[in-house]
Amino acid sequence: MPDRNDGADLGEGPLHGIVVIDLSTTLPGAQATQFLADAGADVILVEPPGGSPLRANPGWPGLLRGKRSITLDLRDDTDRATLDGLFAGADVAVAAMRPAAAARLGFTAEELAARYPRLVAALITGWGTLGPWSDRKGYEALILAKSGVLHSKHQLTTGPDPAHVTTPYASFAAAQAAVHGILAALLEREESGLGQLVESDLVTGVGAYDPYNWFYELVLRRFPDAFQSLGAAFDQQGRPQTKLLYALLIAATADGTWLQFAQTAPRLMQAWLKELGLSTELTDPKWEGFPLLPTPELRFEWWNKMISEVGERTLKEWEEAFARNPDVFGEQFRTPDEALDHPQLVHEGRGVVVDDPDLGPVRQPSTLVHAAGRPLTGIRRAPRPGEHTRELRAFARSTTPPNSVAQQGRCGPPLAGVTVLELGAMYAGPYGATLLADLGARVIKVEPLDGDLIRTIMAFPEAGGAKVLQGKESIAVDLRSPEGRQILRELVGQVDVVLQCYRAGAATRIGVDEASLKSINPDLVYANAPGYGIDGPYGSKPAYAPSIGAASGVSVTDAQVVGRPAADRDQLLSQARKLYAGGTVPAVQSDGMAALGVASALLLGICAKRRGTALTGIVATMLGTSTQALIAHNTSYAGRPAHPRVDPDFRGTGALYRMYPASDGWLFLAAPKEKEWAPLVAALGDPGDLADERFATSRARAAHDGALADVLTKVFATRTKAEWEADLTAKDVGCVAVTQEPAERHMQGDDFYAAGYAVDAVSPVFDEHRRLAPLNRFSRSTTKAEAGCTLGQHTDALLRELGYDEARIARLREARVVR
Repeated sequence: MPDRNDGADLGEGPLHGIVVIDLSTTLPGAQATQFLADAGADVILVEPPGGSPLRANPGWPGLLRGKRSITLDLRDDTDRATLDGLFAGADVAVAAMRPAAAARLGFTAEELAARYPRLVAALITGWGTLGPWSDRKGYEALILAKSGVLHSKHQLTTGPDPAHVTTPYASFAAAQAAVHGILAALLEREESGLGQLVESDLVTGVGAYDPYNWFYELVLRRFPDAFQSLGAAFDQQGRPQTKLLYALLIAATADGTWLQFAQTAPRLMQAWLKELGLSTELTDPKWEGFPLLPTPELRFEWWNKMISEVGERTLKEWEEAFARNPDVFGEQFRTPDEALDHPQLVHEGRGVVVDDPDLGPVRQPSTLVHAAGRPLTGIRRAPRPGEHTRELRAFARSTTPPNSVAQQGRCGPPLAGVTVLELGAMYAGPYGATLLADLGARVIKVEPLDGDLIRTIMAFPEAGGAKVLQGKESIAVDLRSPEGRQILRELVGQVDVVLQCYRAGAATRIGVDEASLKSINPDLVYANAPGYGIDGPYGSKPAYAPSIGAASGVSVTDAQVVGRPAADRDQLLSQARKLYAGGTVPAVQSDGMAALGVASALLLGICAKRRGTALTGIVATMLGTSTQALIAHNTSYAGRPAHPRVDPDFRGTGALYRMYPASDGWLFLAAPKEKEWAPLVAALGDPGDLADERFATSRARAAHDGALADVLTKVFATRTKAEWEADLTAKDVGCVAVTQEPAERHMQGDDFYAAGYAVDAVSPVFDEHRRLAPLNRFSRSTTKAEAGCTLGQHTDALLRELGYDEARIARLREARVVR
């Protein structure tokens, strides 16, 4: 069990002294300011009379923790004056609202700069502020539906139809992007003395989850005759279509625990087959070509056979096998609540219990970033509505309106002059450094002579790594050689930040641990981004996105598979398929989720250093970040209200927040609030059935939810999805046509490009192409949107910077020290 946490023993945190005004009433703003509060900032939550709408979320004690609360009616002149006083004394303000609402509040770049020139203001929107969709309602599901994510999750259903999920992918991404922008703008303020407006949005944020499939879709689009799409993992009969299903097998033990295996390398697959007792069976000509079996019948038979073999042993027997055989490992599927009992999280103290005077013990994740072997700060309970109103009104009265400052024009990227050295491979950690490159950091990637495996993981060379490599410089060096290690030491002496992404113990074995590198450059910010941890019971285990999805509760949240595995064989296989779709869809998975946390950790380390606090042992793990993304689900206490559950057909969580079939496809309706009912009825033309007394009040509609869905199904079937989207959004009702192609393909399309979610870049491999836009937009600073690099593209240039002449470089190349 996690330790109780009274908030008094872990220090003030690296952002101590930073005052944040939190105007947000939705999840992305709450998660952004929760991160800042966890890092020691003084977050002042502005709540309307009656309390924030966030308090209706079952996870509110985790989302609002560590903040102070003031009740203000912003329609009242006196309370608006109090808000002005709070802004005058603040460093940061955060709002999550539509652009028109922000303008009414005066939350615009021009007005904020004129009145509070040092204020860093973050605006989180659903659709951005400039594109054609900017004024639409920004419900999470609308973004997932229009971007293609719900289509990408379609294998949760029995057919090709899209599937609704409740993991808050877009909200968490927009929250972390806001954190990136805020911390980067604070760093820039150290130089300019000026604040600025920072924007993030849910659409661009959700595009950050896919670290590789964007370029897979690009290749398929460019060369339709040269490459064939792998298609869905299962065909319409539920039979496997990809060899990955064997490496990423999902199966239940004899005593009812689902396991996620990840035997992706050939060596690991051989060990896996031997452990299952299936190695000799592959000598039968029937299985020739494994794992690329030629027919769906054979693929299904082998998949079923592997599942059966796993089911012959109990969980304890499998755990004994994992201990005996380090080349075989299966992660347990856990619910979000169960995830906090994971042995690695218990070891690291990543679950805490906070005593609340009304709720009793509240269990929740600790801080996303740990340092020096512990959370950044002690977790403090969430406030009651208006609990600190008196003291905060006094604070607002004590502030002095800042003097006006002549505003500067556009400036360079906020991280210009920051150099990051990246030591690691694959996706999660390295993509976190990519996000800093978009903010202007120089990122130098150290690669082995054969390159990072991501470069060759797909049939088209470089496609697998192109997104992670965006904006970076590559130096290829053999760190096993004395000369290669000397080059690394010289690089370390020239950089500001080192990011290492190896498993526990690997950095020390090759001499790139924090102590060794800080002996060369004491001013380094050194950050660890492993899968599980830098030590502990799982620290040395491989961490793949499906494994982390299983361990953290993400997969179960999406798949809605809870309880014991089904006894019926067909139902058991159906559950396995759903769990696969829950955690293995490239469009939204734990690699991208973890990368967002890595970027936040890196920026926090840089900010702390600039503010005179040198953090040591900075750690942001894939597992820890994924549990943070689900904080609204895994914060638990006695009497916690139930979270909305997706219906068995994965259409939605209620009649007013779900998909409906139109005459030509699917649309998503999002009108769950009481105040949205009348506009919806009017927008639909006041159909008589909706005037039924069963739907007269919100309570009556909830009691007759199924009947209401039936009525709306008949209404929406009469027109096309595009017609409904156009008509309802024109009347400010949340509705979009559901995209029915993969998200990574759709977001490269003309509509998303025109809206600014994709931008142009030029690559040495892909020439001119579209890439995801940077996650932030700044009112003064610029961002970079560069393409990827080839292996060793910058080796010679970097060696010249270190003082190597051409002859010495040639000798190193000839000796296979560099490439």
